[in-house]
Amino acid sequence: MLGNWTKTFVLMAAITALFVAIGGAFGGQSGMLMALLLASGMNFYAYWFSDQAVLKMYGAVEINAANNYGNNQFRNYYNMVKELAERAQLPMPRVFVINESQPNAFATGRNPENAAVAATTGIMQILSERELRGVMAHELSHVKNRDTLISTMSATVAGAISAIAQFGMMFGGGHRDGDNRPNPMLGILMIVLAPLAASLIQMAISRSREYEADRMGAEISRDPKALAAALEKIHNYAHQIPNMTAEQHPETGQMMIINPLSGADLAGLFSTHPKTEERIRRLLALANQY
Repeated sequence: MLGNWTKTFVLMAAITALFVAIGGAFGGQSGMLMALLLASGMNFYAYWFSDQAVLKMYGAVEINAANNYGNNQFRNYYNMVKELAERAQLPMPRVFVINESQPNAFATGRNPENAAVAATTGIMQILSERELRGVMAHELSHVKNRDTLISTMSATVAGAISAIAQFGMMFGGGHRDGDNRPNPMLGILMIVLAPLAASLIQMAISRSREYEADRMGAEISRDPKALAAALEKIHNYAHQIPNMTAEQHPETGQMMIINPLSGADLAGLFSTHPKTEERIRRLLALANQY
């Protein structure tokens, strides 16, 4: 199984190759050069700043021991993360709240020393304290497993891949071999394939890591039944309450503990998460160990 550093390198190489291929299709050698420069800049930005970009996208507000806005729920949430991080032998991550009705949570950051966890106000209202502990233990597992770099980078670059297909028309929509006339069929093909390639990259990264984060989250919280109950609740509510930020930026959906998108019931091939029922089954099978 590839380590996350290897996956990150492969992702960067894949993004670069895809950008260069699209640039070449739309603009020949000049398009390839421009796309290479763009890919290099995107890889640099995604590695260093993608976590900040995602948190800003969701309007996440940081809280800490002193800055919890007098909200007991936020204070308990912060202390919960602190206790779980100590139990997991992790540095204390930055803690964020997202003012969003849909219950969900995610972790981000390029390494455990620069990690952050974020939870919506909806998840705090719907879950019990015990269930929320299970969710945050799951998210800290992603930090401990160093899933957060590849997850956040994939969200950032996937959005960029989709965008570059639109920029492709700046290069004239592709060219036929041997002349400078535009090839509209090639342009259409690239516009379709670029977002598809982005989705495939995300799917290749997302599924197996959720099972491992569930298992380790149960180990950290010592309460697999609570995480199983939380997953069931979040799954049911997420299908009833739309998350407009996620709908506008579907490439970020794979970061969440449960797929936030309204199309989550599509065929499993197009899902970024394992089936919730299977995740619950595996967690309940672990219950006798705790």
